[in-house]
Amino acid sequence: MPELPEVQTVVDDLYRSNLEGATIQKARIFWPRIIDGRSPKVFRRLIQGKTIGTIWRRAKFIVFDLIPDMHLLVHLRMTGHLHLADANLPRGPHEHLLLDLTDRRQLRFHDPRKFGRFYLVADTDELIGGLGPEPLDKRFTGRMLAQRLASRQRMLKPLLLDQTFIAGLGNIYVDEALWQAHLHPTQTAARLTTEEIQRLYRAIRKVLRSALTHGGTTLGRGQTTFYSVSRRTGRNRDQLNVFRRIHQPCPRCRTPIQRLVVGQRSSHVCPRCQPAP
Repeated sequence: MPELPEVQTVVDDLYRSNLEGATIQKARIFWPRIIDGRSPKVFRRLIQGKTIGTIWRRAKFIVFDLIPDMHLLVHLRMTGHLHLADANLPRGPHEHLLLDLTDRRQLRFHDPRKFGRFYLVADTDELIGGLGPEPLDKRFTGRMLAQRLASRQRMLKPLLLDQTFIAGLGNIYVDEALWQAHLHPTQTAARLTTEEIQRLYRAIRKVLRSALTHGGTTLGRGQTTFYSVSRRTGRNRDQLNVFRRIHQPCPRCRTPIQRLVVGQRSSHVCPRCQPAP
């Protein structure tokens, strides 16, 4: 599933595509369940004639501010992709929603597994108001992280994946951050020392910034893997230290990487650098 760096890469591509100021003439929906909370008929009626304003990201949501009074939120889920195409090009087999724009372009949503969702709301807080802090925001500090961890008796891995705790992290970057911080995914959050919390804080920001610099992480090939609006794949795979590197040597100590299941999620650790509690 695309995480913060991948979603931000998509938003950056959309911004560079000069979508802001374009007007939506029509919505074409070929998979009704892609629309969450409204019927396709109502969705088409409400979005027609709206002009695209600011495009931004919150957690793993892509947010289009629609002028004058609505917001379109898109969640890519596991295999969703947004791309721009000429309106005359035939629709592809996995393109489930098309937005016709006044400049003869179409914003198309491609999703082989059909997990992605579109939300049309008057107030973004309906969906994203309860999310946790953005980990790269300047207001997110080591002290804030310490305060949020202090009373949590959950294991670190499931807690860091919880979007109400920190927004935007997923399996890849939690595993990478925990390795950077020398922390085991089953360690209890409230038992971290001040030094461990600072290591975790720095590690989260480091792995996210690296991934943003490299345009996100693309794993494997094919239609279900991540690529940006401009169809570029992410280059961050070569920067990964533990994620999906089972049995390969740890870059720090050469111990073979192991795979664990923590909170029903696959996790990757170095058993020497990240000793179990």
